[in-house]
Amino acid sequence: MATDPTIGELSKQALVLDADMRAAVEAYIADAETGAFPVGEGYGLDLAAAVDAHGPPKRALADPNASDTFKRMMVRTALLLARPHKR
Repeated sequence: MATDPTIGELSKQALVLDADMRAAVEAYIADAETGAFPVGEGYGLDLAAAVDAHGPPKRALADPNASDTFKRMMVRTALLLARPHKR
């Protein structure tokens, strides 16, 4: 395993659960300024920074024609690619 794993890699090892991801996505959707957010056992992630690092989710969120499901999947993808910090 990489020394600095992504949320997706931690998810494959069941260190970050699907429920953690759903909660993180919902927290970001509710407040795009959300910073430090606990994910999994002992990890945290700056949700705003994770989404800001990727253009496609930002464009999807700004698109009034994009469905809520699509927006949530785009945020989830950005979060899965992010590298959390140890808490």
